[in-house]
Amino acid sequence: MVSEMKILVVNCGSSSLKFQLIDSETEEVAASGLCERIGLDGGLIYKVNGEKLEEEIALPDHGVAIKKVLDTLLDKEHGVLESLDEIGAIGHRMVHGGEKFSSSVIIDEKVIEEITSCNDLAPLHNPANLLGVRACQKVMPGVPNVAVFDTAFHQTMPPKAYLYALPKEYYEKYGVRRYGFHGTSHSFVSQRLAELAGLDINNSKMIVCHIGSGASISAIKNGKSIDTSMGMTPLEGLMMGTRSGDMDPAILEYICGKENIDIHEMTNILNKKSGALGLSGISNDYRDLVAAAQDGNEDAKNALDVMIYRVIKYIGAYYVALGGADAIAMTAGVGENNLEIRGKIIEGLEAIGVKLDKEANIERGEERKISAPDSKVQVWVVPTNEELAIARETAQLVCK
Repeated sequence: MVSEMKILVVNCGSSSLKFQLIDSETEEVAASGLCERIGLDGGLIYKVNGEKLEEEIALPDHGVAIKKVLDTLLDKEHGVLESLDEIGAIGHRMVHGGEKFSSSVIIDEKVIEEITSCNDLAPLHNPANLLGVRACQKVMPGVPNVAVFDTAFHQTMPPKAYLYALPKEYYEKYGVRRYGFHGTSHSFVSQRLAELAGLDINNSKMIVCHIGSGASISAIKNGKSIDTSMGMTPLEGLMMGTRSGDMDPAILEYICGKENIDIHEMTNILNKKSGALGLSGISNDYRDLVAAAQDGNEDAKNALDVMIYRVIKYIGAYYVALGGADAIAMTAGVGENNLEIRGKIIEGLEAIGVKLDKEANIERGEERKISAPDSKVQVWVVPTNEELAIARETAQLVCK
């Protein structure tokens, strides 16, 4: 059994590969980076010791990309490893585990087969995630690979939360149900929130707001997810940077008929051209929208208002579903850093006794309590760290 090791955390997209090398004992990041444009002209961004290095290099496939990452980590000038033997395990972000996986697992051929069976539920993500696994297995045979699923944390939801009001055969035959995403973040943040707020996580009621370009909220009771805003796919729930979030499904047929487009194009519009970008016509970056709204742009103001209003509604709904709340966490890009949006969300929760501490809300990206002393519910900013969460899960499995 190994108690201390370096964990390589890998997050593969169809044409990209993000990585971090994390020490399992100190939890420090030794190096990180991104391989981009895999299959095209290719490039590597590598960060080490506060230095950022960029290199253009042919990366025809994920196997070559992984080998380039390892060669860079071993580089005599900029590397942080003497030998690949220092890497004790590889943790992989897996987007969709369906109902098959309620926790992280060491990857073998049976696990790969079961993940592959979920590909229809995440056709853009799961196949790419598996490319990363295969590449690592080829370049580093014998090193354990661990799958950490976005959906696993939400497998504790009861049927009343995950079932859709559709003919039950669609659930039984095709797995049509709510799965939820950002589970690694919600799990990590809820555990840290309990520590910060002085709560016993096994006797607690928490609401975690992961608000970035992608956004989701979860209701967490006694450390377990009982509901979450994203659905069978990440498209449901809050309005996001480019995703529509909740809407009347009849709109799809209506617009398809008016615009003479098919359902595939309509789905692409809902995922990539809607949300803050679609409403504002300006940007999917909320910093741009705040600046534009302050300059009097009505479309930017409307986009921000819609986003903030939906977050407030979900928090209110989950407050009731939980039977109250001990603490609320704000996390991810907007939740951690956008003071204006964060403040307006909290000010909108006055009906449930939440009060903002405006002085505390002036810092970005730091762990801190931002609710007033007389607030009935504590509100904390809790920076998420999905890579560290993946490394922890990986180490726990490999070190058993």
